[in-house]
Amino acid sequence: MLVLSGCGSSPSRYHLSQDRGPEDSTFNPSSVSEPKPRAEPKSRGGNKSPYQVWGKTYHVMDNADGYVAEGVASWYGKKFHGYKTSNGETYDMYGYSAAHRSLPLPTYARITNLENGAQVIVRVNDRGPFHSDRIIDLSYAAAKKLGYVNKGTARVRIEAYPFAGTPTIADQIDSTMPSSTGQTPVGAEGFFLQVGAFSNEVTAIRTLNRVSALLDAPVFVSRGGADTPVYRVRVGPFADERDAKRFLDILQRAAYPDALMIKRPLSEANS
Repeated sequence: MLVLSGCGSSPSRYHLSQDRGPEDSTFNPSSVSEPKPRAEPKSRGGNKSPYQVWGKTYHVMDNADGYVAEGVASWYGKKFHGYKTSNGETYDMYGYSAAHRSLPLPTYARITNLENGAQVIVRVNDRGPFHSDRIIDLSYAAAKKLGYVNKGTARVRIEAYPFAGTPTIADQIDSTMPSSTGQTPVGAEGFFLQVGAFSNEVTAIRTLNRVSALLDAPVFVSRGGADTPVYRVRVGPFADERDAKRFLDILQRAAYPDALMIKRPLSEANS
């Protein structure tokens, strides 16, 4: 069975019945270094998909590439401090970690408090929160750095690593492309599925999240245009045209009949 975070597991497992922060409220989050995002293999624990909590079924994403979402964040603290997280690690309320229902464990994510602009990098290693109105549970330290410990919740943006400005999806798939040197050949092309083009970034992000839940493939938003930005939601790249067509068929049968397949240089994956 999954070892679930305090967001959804039985209270009998913990020595405290109610969650709270530490007695010493003078903790300074600036004294703790944020985790450095890097590629990590999936944990042996916590990535079973689908899984059930309180009779509801959840699915774990195959990868976090391109994941961006906004919603309400809560936090968890002393009640769960020292207990196992879903992937078998020990929860430390003074570290920068988080619980999420569907991101692969572990995933690095940048969290932005949309109410004050504060940011923090966290490592997602737990499952939860299992309340429909919450999107992520942050550790006590992360919530304090974002400035909402006393308030309890905050509206946030979640951006999974790699972030904007770091290597694109195309840079991550060298092993899927034929090359005698093991590197992506200059001018190599791949197949992409374009789900839609939007003038509104929020609409594009919402579409990305829906498609990510539907497909076991990388989904991302590329921004084009200068004076009038255009946000294109794309899936891929695929080295094999047959794979691209298979996913295109799923998209068109689901809710995106206008989705189309395009072939572009991998170097232009985000253009």
